[in-house]
Amino acid sequence: MPGQRDPAAAESAPARPKVGVGPWDGPWPEGGQYDPELLAGGDTRNVVDEYRYWKHDAIVADLDSRRHSFHIAIENWQHDLNIGSVVRTANAFLAKEVHIIGRRRWNRRGAMVTDRYQHVRHHPTVEEFTEWAHGEGLRVVGIDNFPDSVPLETYDFPANCVLVLGQEGTGLTPEVHAAADSTLSIAQFGSTRSINASAAAAIAMHAWMRRHAFGQSVQ
Repeated sequence: MPGQRDPAAAESAPARPKVGVGPWDGPWPEGGQYDPELLAGGDTRNVVDEYRYWKHDAIVADLDSRRHSFHIAIENWQHDLNIGSVVRTANAFLAKEVHIIGRRRWNRRGAMVTDRYQHVRHHPTVEEFTEWAHGEGLRVVGIDNFPDSVPLETYDFPANCVLVLGQEGTGLTPEVHAAADSTLSIAQFGSTRSINASAAAAIAMHAWMRRHAFGQSVQ
């Protein structure tokens, strides 16, 4: 009958892999970073194996001790759904901070809980954001396809900078474009006029990583 499950098929279907790890097997490890509840019950969080069974605060403290010097920012005037994905990628590349310009509220679903380990700062206006950035000695680098943009692929990223993405669909506002020390374009070879904002953010962050985490020179 429609909607009925075949018991035989259900039994033969491969079991879903378990997420994370179960309770600690054997004598518990010593160290203040370990969480007794996780050791006893298991750890199913979205963290690398190095941080299994660690307390949340201990993980953040360890990340803080080695974060990179670049920041990432995204404008949020219309509740951009890409912000969660940007936060997740920023966590993967260990950005210093993520900055939300505009609306404070953003959709956290795409972050996959990584926002718990990533510092997120809010700036109500572009003016307040740029004032903060310059006060911190950070160069503001916009990512968008403007006529005056320079190729991201050959740009010599400064070590201390904040990479700024615009609202999905509309791109960077004129205010950010005017305030940016540089604006970069990403080379495209197909028919589309633009790429997704979260994809552009990932490309820009990885370009910074290649220059400063891996020491690749610009040709």
